[in-house]
Amino acid sequence: MILRRAPRPVEIAGMAAGAGLLTALSLWSRPSPGLLETAVAVLAFAAAMAQLWRPVTGAVAATVLAVLSPVATTAATIGALQVAWRTRFRTAVAVAAAGIAAHLLQWVWHPVPALGFRWWALLVVVAYGALLGWGALAKSRQELVVSLRERARRAEAEQGRRVAEARAAERRGLAREMHDVLANRLSLVATHAGALEFRPDAPPERIALAAGVVRDGVHQALEELRQVIGLLREDGDAGVQPTLDDLESLLADARAAGQVVEVEDAREGTVPPSLGRTAFRVVQEGLTNARKHAAGLPARVALRGGPGGELVVEVANPVPAEGAAPAVPGSGLGLVGLTERVRLAGGTLDHGILDRGDLDRGGADGRFRLTARIPWPT
Repeated sequence: MILRRAPRPVEIAGMAAGAGLLTALSLWSRPSPGLLETAVAVLAFAAAMAQLWRPVTGAVAATVLAVLSPVATTAATIGALQVAWRTRFRTAVAVAAAGIAAHLLQWVWHPVPALGFRWWALLVVVAYGALLGWGALAKSRQELVVSLRERARRAEAEQGRRVAEARAAERRGLAREMHDVLANRLSLVATHAGALEFRPDAPPERIALAAGVVRDGVHQALEELRQVIGLLREDGDAGVQPTLDDLESLLADARAAGQVVEVEDAREGTVPPSLGRTAFRVVQEGLTNARKHAAGLPARVALRGGPGGELVVEVANPVPAEGAAPAVPGSGLGLVGLTERVRLAGGTLDHGILDRGDLDRGGADGRFRLTARIPWPT
């Protein structure tokens, strides 16, 4: 395919300067240039400029002029290089063959006795062969660069799509989860509110107790409703979602699989169910990644915080040494979904190898840490 894009101003200026200078030098090197050679030089310069837009047409025009005078040789050879770089290989071979024939005919009008015809023919063939190879190599390299850029663009777009799908899947899962929790919470509120409506003669202490249950239920429902706003609900069975109350079961499963897990629990107070579900997922993802990427190495889980502040969940594990068993391959999207879940809960999620500041504060060198900070309502 012929390159059809419009040349940039810098290309036009460079081509004009180079072609004009080389054509002028060729004309100046002639002993006594006449009117024909001057006209050929002007036309060769125009043919060289035309190669920017029409490489084949410009190259053929310069090749025809090269039959008449060596002044057009520069434009003809530049044209052969342009055609080899910007068009199909068969077209480039045809233009190179025409150039060889033109310069062999040029010998009839302007022989070079110092070389002889055989050496002249060999020089012409070698020169055009080099130009053909040079142009084809440049074209292959350009096509390779374009192909690599396109592959990189597609890979980036595919990764963006996968990240978006992971976030959407996490949002849908949270919507199903929050729907079931809210349905249970609101049904409890409705039951006690109905009791207040149909038993106005109940003792004051029972009315106060029921009113307190309604108030607490509405408060918790509002806290959980904050997480479900904006999420789409799809049909499907959500099942019972684990919270931090199920942490021991998760740790037991990990230890049964041969994973060494140390736990530091410094929580102050009871964690709300909505917060506990997010924290449980953080611990679960951290232990899963530790088993995948640091198999056989101990993991450490730390929980701290209290009501009115934030719940901090940390999962850390040593980074395997070089030459260790390869990591179990994964989709790479687990942390993407977890980040979205923590963000929807109003918190932040950080992960990476401890830096020098962490080491100065007592961190261990070569440890990967997953840290979630989630607001803990009063």
